[in-house]
Amino acid sequence: MKNYDLIILGAGPGGLTAAIYAARYKVKAAVIGKLSGGLVSESSDICNFPTYPRIKGLELAQKMVKHVQDLGVEILNEEALKIEKQNSKFKIKTNKEEYLAKKIIFATGTERRQLGVKREKELIGKGISYCATCDAAFYKDRVVGVVGGGDAALTSALLLAKFAKKVYIIYRRDKFFRGDQMWIEEVKRNKKIESVFSAEITKLIGEKELEAVEINGKKKIKLDGLFIEVGGVPNIELAQEVGVKLDKKEIEVNKEQETNVHGFFAAGDVTNNPLKQIISACGEGAVAADSAYKELMKERGK
Repeated sequence: MKNYDLIILGAGPGGLTAAIYAARYKVKAAVIGKLSGGLVSESSDICNFPTYPRIKGLELAQKMVKHVQDLGVEILNEEALKIEKQNSKFKIKTNKEEYLAKKIIFATGTERRQLGVKREKELIGKGISYCATCDAAFYKDRVVGVVGGGDAALTSALLLAKFAKKVYIIYRRDKFFRGDQMWIEEVKRNKKIESVFSAEITKLIGEKELEAVEINGKKKIKLDGLFIEVGGVPNIELAQEVGVKLDKKEIEVNKEQETNVHGFFAAGDVTNNPLKQIISACGEGAVAADSAYKELMKERGK
């Protein structure tokens, strides 16, 4: 069993930034995550990260990963399956190995939320997708839809418009209000994109592959593909195993990114901090690493 001062669960912006700070503090640390770079690697264009007026999500993720690797911190592409509190330490079991850590920074982010319509799972990969960056090129000169009204939906629509001949944004509210105003204006200017407001998908039509969707129980829109961008669900299950307190479905943290469990910190989209952005996840990761370092030094009598 490998021992570390700090294990960071999650390889997205929050976890990777925590790793950078841990390395600079000379803390023996490792990052465990299924996807290096996290969901940001599946994002299209990012325009609000300092120093980059516009950058692809995958490129930004790769730069973060390289920064961590250049500092000598291990990034283990493994899936954490269980966390146990063992006296003053934490035992982490993954699909490959077991680890022991004095401190944990929990930065596991979110899983994409499903639409919840019948036959959604059966049509995944057959017209249903959750990643425009991954699948947009498959829909060249075809008709697609995007469900959602936030930044993820808007940027996905803009990316898809580079390939598809027609893109519908299907949104349950009567106007966009959650998205960045810049993205909203770009969508409005794009002649390939049509916004369908006050609309909910009530049925997926097609046997072997998606052919159309039913809106509000009556109107039908023919589609070759449907991209679902309706937010995410925080990955909190493992944190609950050690008694971490929740605020609704998010991990409750203080300004030091501490949870109610000693030695267990959290950062990024899993926390109850309101702003869910790459830059805020990075900031929380930095604070969490600093707090973990101070705690380690105090326990060593320094």
